[in-house]
Amino acid sequence: MTVTMTGMSAATAALHEALDAPGRSGASLGSWRWTVRQRMAAVRDELVAGAGDADDGWLAARSGSMLRERTALLGRLSVLGPQVLEHPDVELVRSELLRLLTDLAHHVQRVNDLVYDEVELELGGSE
Repeated sequence: MTVTMTGMSAATAALHEALDAPGRSGASLGSWRWTVRQRMAAVRDELVAGAGDADDGWLAARSGSMLRERTALLGRLSVLGPQVLEHPDVELVRSELLRLLTDLAHHVQRVNDLVYDEVELELGGSE
């Protein structure tokens, strides 16, 4: 399982920046919605690019768990996509996306932990 951290970090940072309260940036609400939707697509692309196969051995269960978590995050992005463009309560959608960004950060950290453990296993650890 590989996630390009620079790509994911850039995509989530861009989405977070776009989620600044609508109207503060001087852009119209429609323009804000479209910008957020485009940034969501970049995050989705990074999640899809990070897909990998479950490894053999003792890390297989954790790897499978990461794939299920990634699938759930992709599902949430899919549900929120149309809401960004159409939902009348922009603040509700914005708060859901901020929650999603937090969950994405946790997911990326767990993937990093898994990658670290894989490398440690290959190198023999500190023993």
